[in-house]
Amino acid sequence: MEQDNTYDYIIAGAGCAGLSLLYHILQDPNICSKKILVIDKNLKKSNDRTWCFWENKIGPFESLVCKKWDTISVHNNNFNKELATGEYQYKMIQGIDFYNYVINAAKQYSNITWVETVITEIDQIASIGVVNWENGSAYSPFIFSSILPLDTLYRLSQGNLEIPFLWQHFKGRLVEFETAVFKPNVARLMDFNVSQHGYTGFMYILPLSDKKALVEYTLFSPKLLEEHKYDKEMDDYLAHEYNGKNYTISHTEIGAIPMTQYLIDKSKAPVYVIGTLGNAVKASTGYAFHFIQEQTQQIANQLATNKLINTEVHTTRHSFYDSILLYILQHKKMEGKVIFARIFEKNNTSTIFKFLSNTSSLFEDIKIMRSLPTRIFLPAALKVLLRRA
Repeated sequence: MEQDNTYDYIIAGAGCAGLSLLYHILQDPNICSKKILVIDKNLKKSNDRTWCFWENKIGPFESLVCKKWDTISVHNNNFNKELATGEYQYKMIQGIDFYNYVINAAKQYSNITWVETVITEIDQIASIGVVNWENGSAYSPFIFSSILPLDTLYRLSQGNLEIPFLWQHFKGRLVEFETAVFKPNVARLMDFNVSQHGYTGFMYILPLSDKKALVEYTLFSPKLLEEHKYDKEMDDYLAHEYNGKNYTISHTEIGAIPMTQYLIDKSKAPVYVIGTLGNAVKASTGYAFHFIQEQTQQIANQLATNKLINTEVHTTRHSFYDSILLYILQHKKMEGKVIFARIFEKNNTSTIFKFLSNTSSLFEDIKIMRSLPTRIFLPAALKVLLRRA
Protein backbone atom coordinates (compact mmCIF):
# COMPACT_ATOMS: atom_id res chain seq x y z
CA MET A 1 0.00 0.00 0.00
CA GLU A 2 1.54 3.24 -1.13
CA GLN A 3 1.27 6.20 1.20
CA ASP A 4 -0.16 8.36 -1.59
CA ASN A 5 -3.09 5.94 -1.95
CA THR A 6 -3.81 5.61 1.77
CA TYR A 7 -6.42 7.83 3.40
CA ASP A 8 -7.87 8.33 6.86
CA TYR A 9 -11.38 8.14 5.41
CA ILE A 10 -12.76 7.15 2.03
CA ILE A 11 -16.27 8.27 1.07
CA ALA A 12 -17.56 6.08 -1.77
CA GLY A 13 -20.49 7.86 -3.38
CA ALA A 14 -20.98 11.64 -3.44
CA GLY A 15 -24.76 11.80 -3.23
CA CYS A 16 -26.79 13.03 -0.28
CA ALA A 17 -25.29 10.60 2.25
CA GLY A 18 -21.67 10.87 1.16
CA LEU A 19 -21.68 14.65 0.97
CA SER A 20 -23.60 14.92 4.25
CA LEU A 21 -20.93 12.85 5.97
CA LEU A 22 -18.21 15.00 4.41
CA TYR A 23 -20.00 18.14 5.59
CA HIS A 24 -20.31 16.93 9.19
CA ILE A 25 -16.68 15.78 9.27
CA LEU A 26 -15.55 19.23 8.13
CA GLN A 27 -17.56 20.88 10.91
CA ASP A 28 -15.53 19.10 13.59
CA PRO A 29 -12.11 20.62 14.35
CA ASN A 30 -10.82 17.26 15.60
CA ILE A 31 -11.17 15.51 12.25
CA CYS A 32 -11.58 18.19 9.57
CA SER A 33 -7.88 17.97 8.64
CA LYS A 34 -7.90 14.20 8.09
CA LYS A 35 -6.82 12.90 4.71
CA ILE A 36 -10.07 12.15 2.86
CA LEU A 37 -10.86 10.65 -0.54
CA VAL A 38 -14.27 11.28 -2.13
CA ILE A 39 -14.96 9.01 -5.09
CA ASP A 40 -18.01 8.96 -7.33
CA LYS A 41 -18.82 8.08 -10.94
CA ASN A 42 -20.06 11.63 -11.53
CA LEU A 43 -18.93 14.69 -9.60
CA LYS A 44 -20.65 17.04 -12.06
CA LYS A 45 -23.95 17.22 -10.21
CA SER A 46 -27.35 18.03 -11.67
CA ASN A 47 -30.61 18.99 -10.03
CA ASP A 48 -31.77 15.38 -9.86
CA ARG A 49 -33.50 15.45 -6.47
CA THR A 50 -35.70 17.54 -4.24
CA TRP A 51 -35.62 16.78 -0.53
CA CYS A 52 -38.35 17.73 1.91
CA PHE A 53 -38.31 17.32 5.66
CA TRP A 54 -39.74 18.89 8.79
CA GLU A 55 -37.80 20.74 11.46
CA ASN A 56 -38.71 22.55 14.64
CA LYS A 57 -35.45 24.50 14.72
CA ILE A 58 -32.91 26.24 12.50
CA GLY A 59 -30.94 23.42 10.88
CA PRO A 60 -27.42 23.38 9.39
CA PHE A 61 -28.80 23.77 5.85
CA GLU A 62 -31.30 26.54 6.55
CA SER A 63 -29.62 28.81 4.02
CA LEU A 64 -30.41 26.26 1.30
CA VAL A 65 -34.13 26.03 2.06
CA CYS A 66 -35.91 27.40 -1.01
CA LYS A 67 -39.41 27.18 0.47
CA LYS A 68 -41.09 26.26 3.75
CA TRP A 69 -44.70 25.77 4.74
CA ASP A 70 -46.59 26.17 8.02
CA THR A 71 -49.67 24.33 6.73
CA ILE A 72 -50.14 20.97 5.00
CA SER A 73 -53.23 19.36 3.51
CA VAL A 74 -54.45 15.78 3.05
CA HIS A 75 -57.26 14.70 0.71
CA ASN A 76 -59.17 11.45 0.24
CA ASN A 77 -62.62 11.39 -1.40
CA ASN A 78 -64.73 13.75 0.73
CA PHE A 79 -62.05 14.13 3.38
CA ASN A 80 -60.17 17.40 2.84
CA LYS A 81 -58.19 18.77 5.73
CA GLU A 82 -55.66 21.56 6.19
CA LEU A 83 -53.45 21.23 9.25
CA ALA A 84 -51.15 23.80 10.81
CA THR A 85 -47.71 22.30 11.36
CA GLY A 86 -47.44 23.76 14.87
CA GLU A 87 -43.88 23.93 16.15
CA TYR A 88 -42.61 22.38 12.90
CA GLN A 89 -42.01 23.74 9.43
CA TYR A 90 -42.06 21.63 6.30
CA LYS A 91 -38.96 22.56 4.28
CA MET A 92 -37.67 22.00 0.75
CA ILE A 93 -34.07 21.85 -0.50
CA GLN A 94 -33.17 21.38 -4.15
CA GLY A 95 -30.50 18.79 -4.81
CA ILE A 96 -28.24 21.04 -6.87
CA ASP A 97 -28.13 23.67 -4.12
CA PHE A 98 -27.08 21.06 -1.56
CA TYR A 99 -24.46 19.48 -3.82
CA ASN A 100 -22.90 22.82 -4.75
CA TYR A 101 -22.91 24.08 -1.16
CA VAL A 102 -21.01 21.09 0.23
CA ILE A 103 -18.67 20.56 -2.75
CA ASN A 104 -17.68 24.23 -2.96
CA ALA A 105 -17.03 24.40 0.78
CA ALA A 106 -15.03 21.15 0.73
CA LYS A 107 -12.85 22.24 -2.18
CA GLN A 108 -11.32 24.86 0.08
CA TYR A 109 -9.62 22.01 1.97
CA SER A 110 -6.33 20.72 0.53
CA ASN A 111 -6.64 17.46 2.51
CA ILE A 112 -9.57 16.28 0.38
CA THR A 113 -8.99 14.39 -2.87
CA TRP A 114 -11.75 13.99 -5.48
CA VAL A 115 -11.79 11.11 -7.95
CA GLU A 116 -14.42 10.77 -10.67
CA THR A 117 -14.61 7.13 -11.74
CA VAL A 118 -16.71 3.98 -11.50
CA ILE A 119 -15.83 1.83 -8.48
CA THR A 120 -15.36 -1.82 -9.48
CA GLU A 121 -15.01 -3.32 -6.00
CA ILE A 122 -14.88 -2.49 -2.30
CA ASP A 123 -12.97 -5.10 -0.33
CA GLN A 124 -10.52 -5.39 2.54
CA ILE A 125 -7.01 -6.61 3.22
CA ALA A 126 -6.73 -7.62 6.87
CA SER A 127 -8.20 -4.67 8.78
CA ILE A 128 -7.73 -2.17 5.95
CA GLY A 129 -10.44 -1.43 3.41
CA VAL A 130 -9.66 -1.10 -0.28
CA VAL A 131 -11.57 0.62 -3.06
CA ASN A 132 -10.71 -0.48 -6.59
CA TRP A 133 -11.48 1.19 -9.90
CA GLU A 134 -10.29 0.60 -13.44
CA ASN A 135 -6.96 2.38 -13.18
CA GLY A 136 -6.33 2.55 -9.49
CA SER A 137 -7.07 1.71 -5.89
CA ALA A 138 -7.08 3.39 -2.48
CA TYR A 139 -6.86 2.17 1.10
CA SER A 140 -8.33 3.26 4.41
CA PRO A 141 -9.31 1.91 7.83
CA PHE A 142 -12.67 3.67 7.35
CA ILE A 143 -14.64 3.34 4.11
CA PHE A 144 -18.16 4.79 4.00
CA SER A 145 -20.21 3.57 1.04
CA SER A 146 -23.60 4.79 -0.15
CA ILE A 147 -23.44 3.16 -3.60
CA LEU A 148 -26.79 1.45 -4.03
CA PRO A 149 -26.86 -1.83 -6.01
CA LEU A 150 -30.06 -1.03 -7.91
CA ASP A 151 -29.93 -4.22 -9.99
CA THR A 152 -29.87 -6.27 -6.79
CA LEU A 153 -32.76 -4.27 -5.34
CA TYR A 154 -34.90 -4.74 -8.44
CA ARG A 155 -34.33 -8.50 -8.24
CA LEU A 156 -35.21 -8.54 -4.56
CA SER A 157 -38.42 -6.61 -5.16
CA GLN A 158 -39.59 -9.28 -7.62
CA GLY A 159 -38.91 -12.16 -5.23
CA ASN A 160 -40.80 -13.57 -2.27
CA LEU A 161 -38.97 -11.94 0.58
CA GLU A 162 -40.23 -12.74 4.06
CA ILE A 163 -39.55 -9.10 4.91
CA PRO A 164 -41.90 -6.72 3.01
CA PHE A 165 -40.36 -4.80 0.13
CA LEU A 166 -42.14 -1.97 -1.68
CA TRP A 167 -40.87 0.86 -3.84
CA GLN A 168 -41.77 4.47 -3.27
CA HIS A 169 -41.51 5.54 -6.89
CA PHE A 170 -42.43 8.86 -8.40
CA LYS A 171 -42.11 11.32 -11.19
CA GLY A 172 -42.30 15.04 -10.59
CA ARG A 173 -42.44 18.16 -12.68
CA LEU A 174 -42.00 21.82 -11.91
CA VAL A 175 -45.03 23.52 -13.46
CA GLU A 176 -45.97 27.18 -13.85
CA PHE A 177 -49.47 28.37 -14.73
CA GLU A 178 -50.30 31.63 -16.44
CA THR A 179 -52.70 32.60 -13.64
CA ALA A 180 -52.76 32.04 -9.88
CA VAL A 181 -54.00 28.53 -8.99
CA PHE A 182 -52.06 27.45 -5.87
CA LYS A 183 -52.20 28.33 -2.18
CA PRO A 184 -48.52 29.19 -1.72
CA ASN A 185 -48.60 28.65 2.07
CA VAL A 186 -50.12 25.13 1.89
CA ALA A 187 -48.14 22.01 0.96
CA ARG A 188 -50.50 19.36 -0.38
CA LEU A 189 -48.79 16.44 1.27
CA MET A 190 -51.10 13.67 0.05
CA ASP A 191 -54.03 13.79 -2.36
CA PHE A 192 -55.29 10.23 -2.78
CA ASN A 193 -57.88 11.17 -5.41
CA VAL A 194 -55.78 9.56 -8.12
CA SER A 195 -55.24 6.05 -9.50
CA GLN A 196 -54.00 3.70 -6.78
CA HIS A 197 -52.74 0.96 -9.17
CA GLY A 198 -53.75 -1.66 -6.60
CA TYR A 199 -51.61 -0.21 -3.81
CA THR A 200 -51.14 3.36 -2.50
CA GLY A 201 -50.91 6.32 -4.86
CA PHE A 202 -51.14 10.05 -4.24
CA MET A 203 -50.36 13.43 -5.73
CA TYR A 204 -47.88 15.65 -3.90
CA ILE A 205 -47.96 19.41 -4.59
CA LEU A 206 -45.43 21.87 -3.18
CA PRO A 207 -46.29 25.45 -4.25
CA LEU A 208 -43.38 27.84 -4.67
CA SER A 209 -45.78 30.67 -5.51
CA ASP A 210 -49.44 31.04 -6.44
CA LYS A 211 -48.54 30.07 -10.03
CA LYS A 212 -45.59 27.71 -9.65
CA ALA A 213 -45.30 24.32 -7.90
CA LEU A 214 -43.50 21.00 -7.81
CA VAL A 215 -46.09 18.34 -8.65
CA GLU A 216 -45.27 14.65 -8.11
CA TYR A 217 -47.25 11.48 -8.64
CA THR A 218 -46.07 8.95 -6.04
CA LEU A 219 -46.87 5.27 -5.68
CA PHE A 220 -46.03 2.70 -2.99
CA SER A 221 -46.01 -0.67 -4.79
CA PRO A 222 -43.79 -3.67 -5.60
CA LYS A 223 -43.24 -2.72 -9.24
CA LEU A 224 -42.34 0.50 -11.02
CA LEU A 225 -44.51 2.04 -13.73
CA GLU A 226 -43.58 2.82 -17.30
CA GLU A 227 -42.59 6.48 -17.36
CA HIS A 228 -45.50 7.62 -19.53
CA LYS A 229 -47.96 6.38 -16.89
CA TYR A 230 -46.65 8.85 -14.31
CA ASP A 231 -47.07 11.57 -16.94
CA LYS A 232 -50.65 10.53 -17.63
CA GLU A 233 -51.53 10.68 -13.92
CA MET A 234 -50.11 14.20 -13.66
CA ASP A 235 -51.70 15.34 -16.92
CA ASP A 236 -55.13 14.10 -15.86
CA TYR A 237 -54.84 15.48 -12.35
CA LEU A 238 -53.71 18.96 -13.36
CA ALA A 239 -56.36 19.18 -16.09
CA HIS A 240 -59.11 18.17 -13.66
CA GLU A 241 -57.92 20.11 -10.62
CA TYR A 242 -57.16 23.37 -12.45
CA ASN A 243 -59.86 23.32 -15.13
CA GLY A 244 -57.57 22.65 -18.08
CA LYS A 245 -55.61 25.88 -17.64
CA ASN A 246 -52.33 26.18 -19.54
CA TYR A 247 -49.00 25.60 -17.82
CA THR A 248 -45.36 25.10 -18.75
CA ILE A 249 -42.93 22.48 -17.45
CA SER A 250 -39.41 23.69 -16.62
CA HIS A 251 -37.97 20.66 -14.82
CA THR A 252 -38.69 16.95 -14.29
CA GLU A 253 -37.31 14.37 -11.89
CA ILE A 254 -37.94 10.66 -11.47
CA GLY A 255 -36.86 8.25 -8.78
CA ALA A 256 -37.46 5.12 -6.74
CA ILE A 257 -36.72 4.60 -3.05
CA PRO A 258 -36.77 1.14 -1.43
CA MET A 259 -39.28 0.84 1.42
CA THR A 260 -38.05 -2.14 3.39
CA GLN A 261 -36.26 -3.25 6.51
CA TYR A 262 -34.36 -5.83 4.53
CA LEU A 263 -30.64 -5.27 5.15
CA ILE A 264 -29.35 -4.48 1.68
CA ASP A 265 -25.83 -4.53 3.08
CA LYS A 266 -24.28 -4.56 6.53
CA SER A 267 -21.68 -2.33 8.12
CA LYS A 268 -18.62 -4.32 9.11
CA ALA A 269 -15.29 -2.69 9.84
CA PRO A 270 -13.54 -1.34 7.87
CA VAL A 271 -16.47 -0.85 5.44
CA TYR A 272 -19.57 0.99 6.68
CA VAL A 273 -22.76 1.53 4.70
CA ILE A 274 -24.66 4.81 4.91
CA GLY A 275 -27.70 6.51 3.41
CA THR A 276 -30.27 4.31 1.70
CA LEU A 277 -27.72 1.48 1.52
CA GLY A 278 -27.30 1.81 5.29
CA ASN A 279 -31.04 1.76 6.04
CA ALA A 280 -31.25 5.45 6.85
CA VAL A 281 -34.55 5.72 4.94
CA LYS A 282 -37.68 5.42 7.08
CA ALA A 283 -39.13 2.19 5.75
CA SER A 284 -42.82 3.09 6.05
CA THR A 285 -42.68 6.51 4.34
CA GLY A 286 -39.49 6.78 2.28
CA TYR A 287 -38.38 9.96 4.08
CA ALA A 288 -34.58 10.07 4.08
CA PHE A 289 -32.98 13.53 4.34
CA HIS A 290 -33.64 13.98 8.07
CA PHE A 291 -32.39 10.49 8.93
CA ILE A 292 -29.31 10.77 6.70
CA GLN A 293 -28.31 13.92 8.59
CA GLU A 294 -28.83 12.13 11.90
CA GLN A 295 -26.80 9.13 10.73
CA THR A 296 -23.88 11.08 9.27
CA GLN A 297 -23.68 13.51 12.21
CA GLN A 298 -23.59 10.48 14.52
CA ILE A 299 -20.74 8.92 12.51
CA ALA A 300 -18.74 12.16 12.50
CA ASN A 301 -19.10 12.39 16.29
CA GLN A 302 -17.92 8.79 16.65
CA LEU A 303 -14.91 9.41 14.45
CA ALA A 304 -14.01 12.53 16.40
CA THR A 305 -14.18 10.71 19.75
CA ASN A 306 -12.60 7.42 18.59
CA LYS A 307 -15.73 5.43 19.33
CA LEU A 308 -16.90 2.33 17.50
CA ILE A 309 -18.88 3.22 14.40
CA ASN A 310 -22.60 2.57 14.74
CA THR A 311 -24.71 3.56 11.73
CA GLU A 312 -28.12 2.65 13.19
CA VAL A 313 -30.57 5.56 13.37
CA HIS A 314 -33.99 3.95 13.83
CA THR A 315 -35.20 2.98 17.29
CA THR A 316 -36.42 -0.59 17.85
CA ARG A 317 -39.90 0.61 18.74
CA HIS A 318 -40.36 2.76 15.64
CA SER A 319 -38.83 0.09 13.40
CA PHE A 320 -41.50 -2.26 14.74
CA TYR A 321 -44.24 0.21 13.75
CA ASP A 322 -42.70 0.52 10.28
CA SER A 323 -42.70 -3.27 9.92
CA ILE A 324 -46.40 -3.45 10.77
CA LEU A 325 -47.38 -0.76 8.28
CA LEU A 326 -45.27 -2.28 5.51
CA TYR A 327 -46.81 -5.69 6.17
CA ILE A 328 -50.32 -4.24 5.91
CA LEU A 329 -49.54 -2.34 2.71
CA GLN A 330 -47.73 -5.23 1.02
CA HIS A 331 -50.46 -7.75 1.88
CA LYS A 332 -53.30 -5.28 1.20
CA LYS A 333 -54.88 -5.72 4.63
CA MET A 334 -56.07 -2.10 4.48
CA GLU A 335 -55.82 0.60 1.83
CA GLY A 336 -52.90 2.93 2.37
CA LYS A 337 -55.01 5.96 1.53
CA VAL A 338 -57.43 5.05 4.33
CA ILE A 339 -54.60 4.51 6.83
CA PHE A 340 -52.90 7.85 6.18
CA ALA A 341 -56.17 9.78 5.98
CA ARG A 342 -57.26 8.41 9.37
CA ILE A 343 -53.93 9.28 10.97
CA PHE A 344 -54.15 12.89 9.75
CA GLU A 345 -57.84 13.15 10.57
CA LYS A 346 -57.48 12.10 14.21
CA ASN A 347 -54.14 13.63 15.27
CA ASN A 348 -52.47 17.02 15.30
CA THR A 349 -49.60 17.57 12.92
CA SER A 350 -46.91 17.95 15.59
CA THR A 351 -47.70 14.50 16.97
CA ILE A 352 -47.65 12.99 13.48
CA PHE A 353 -44.33 14.64 12.60
CA LYS A 354 -42.79 13.39 15.86
CA PHE A 355 -44.06 9.90 15.08
CA LEU A 356 -42.66 10.01 11.54
CA SER A 357 -39.35 11.40 12.87
CA ASN A 358 -38.99 8.59 15.45
CA THR A 359 -39.04 11.16 18.26
CA SER A 360 -42.54 10.52 19.61
CA SER A 361 -43.17 9.31 23.15
CA LEU A 362 -44.92 6.03 23.91
CA PHE A 363 -48.04 8.02 24.86
CA GLU A 364 -47.98 9.80 21.48
CA ASP A 365 -47.45 6.46 19.73
CA ILE A 366 -50.57 5.09 21.41
CA LYS A 367 -52.56 8.10 20.21
CA ILE A 368 -51.48 7.40 16.64
CA MET A 369 -52.25 3.69 16.94
CA ARG A 370 -55.72 4.39 18.31
CA SER A 371 -56.51 6.10 15.00
CA LEU A 372 -56.37 2.73 13.29
CA PRO A 373 -58.56 -0.41 13.54
CA THR A 374 -57.28 -2.93 16.10
CA ARG A 375 -58.80 -5.84 14.13
CA ILE A 376 -56.30 -5.16 11.33
CA PHE A 377 -53.23 -3.87 13.14
CA LEU A 378 -53.15 -6.37 16.02
CA PRO A 379 -52.94 -9.49 13.77
CA ALA A 380 -50.31 -7.69 11.66
CA ALA A 381 -48.30 -6.87 14.79
CA LEU A 382 -48.43 -10.52 15.87
CA LYS A 383 -47.23 -11.62 12.41
CA VAL A 384 -44.29 -9.22 12.62
CA LEU A 385 -43.43 -10.35 16.16
CA LEU A 386 -43.48 -14.02 15.17
CA ARG A 387 -41.28 -13.27 12.18
CA ARG A 388 -38.76 -11.52 14.43
CA ALA A 389 -38.79 -14.24 17.09
